[in-house]
Amino acid sequence: MSSALFSTIVSETPFDAVAGVYATTFTDSLIGRAQRRATWREMDHVFRPGQRVLEINCGTGIDAIHLASRGVEVLACDISRKMIEAARLRLSTTRLRSKVDFRVLAIDEIAALEDEGPFDGVLSNFAGLNCVRHLSPVAYDLARLLKPRALAVICLFGRFAAWEIGWHLARGSPRKAFRRLAGHPATAELGSGTAAEVRYYSVRELVRIFAPEFRLKTRGGVGVAVPPTYLEPCAQRFPHALRLAEDADRFLGHCPVLRGLADHILLTLERANACAS
Repeated sequence: MSSALFSTIVSETPFDAVAGVYATTFTDSLIGRAQRRATWREMDHVFRPGQRVLEINCGTGIDAIHLASRGVEVLACDISRKMIEAARLRLSTTRLRSKVDFRVLAIDEIAALEDEGPFDGVLSNFAGLNCVRHLSPVAYDLARLLKPRALAVICLFGRFAAWEIGWHLARGSPRKAFRRLAGHPATAELGSGTAAEVRYYSVRELVRIFAPEFRLKTRGGVGVAVPPTYLEPCAQRFPHALRLAEDADRFLGHCPVLRGLADHILLTLERANACAS
């Protein structure tokens, strides 16, 4: 999970500790690739060549570089200096350096970019917003950075993940199975002895939080049949089953009720025509 926490004043974040292994544990994993392809389909539908997009919690930059490869200019931010270092290194191996600008910046400090807007869209992929203490100010700041009717693609952990509940119940861990439904922040282990505080939201809660600056345009689920990344050993053992699960998710991720069982919520929001100053 790539993400941002609270202040760029902090020189070390929990995500700095996992920046070096993020590619192997998620980006290059079979499950990580399957989940990312689902978000890319939505990104490719929403963002068009020639647009300028703001990405928050960009991690090691793979989404920004994907957008740049399609002719989209990206200003990509993350609180983790080591994530940004990895992103710049990744970018240096491409011919897209003029298309992407990586910055060290926390999500709750994005108002600092006001003079560089307005942007044509915003992206927040894979649970970065779950790690923000207060989302309403972020929604307000994002709206002020976007053009009227610009689109925001956000992907967050959902409240009810069927795979997670079933897996942890089978292993005799009911607390982990239902931690997303507890109604209070949970501690997520990132690896390397680090952890982050995570909040889980329903679609209804997110729509309320982002209103009135944004309205919901589309919703989907990422990871209904495709399992969470901690089941990567199973995916490597049964890659054909994972491919079948990914194919199934193309339908299940858009099916009412079933999409609500996914590991991640994928929302596309539209900025209001006018925002309060």
